[in-house]
Amino acid sequence: MGKRDDLIAKYADDLKNKCGMEPDMDLLTKVTIGCGPAIYNDDASTVAATQESELETVKNNFLVKKLGLADGPELMDAINSVIETYGRSERNKYRAVVYYMLTKHFGKEAIYG
Repeated sequence: MGKRDDLIAKYADDLKNKCGMEPDMDLLTKVTIGCGPAIYNDDASTVAATQESELETVKNNFLVKKLGLADGPELMDAINSVIETYGRSERNKYRAVVYYMLTKHFGKEAIYG
């Protein structure tokens, strides 16, 4: 198993134990690969949920550009909902897990098809 496989296993564990959902491993793998080299960087691999600028980046770069959603208040509502599910007090909110949950939330799994 490579480093990426180890990370995917860690993300799956977070989805099961911290978010209470059974991960679709195929989709989780594709979302993780889609994050690119960021998953190997300690700072870039997590989402700083308390920073408004970070949440804007997630909205603009992932929801609007990657998933092709129209900008609107529902995007930030969805991000906040995902952060709540993950647990606001959870120190490490992994970007791949947040992106996975947002992809599921908006039913955009086909983008990774």
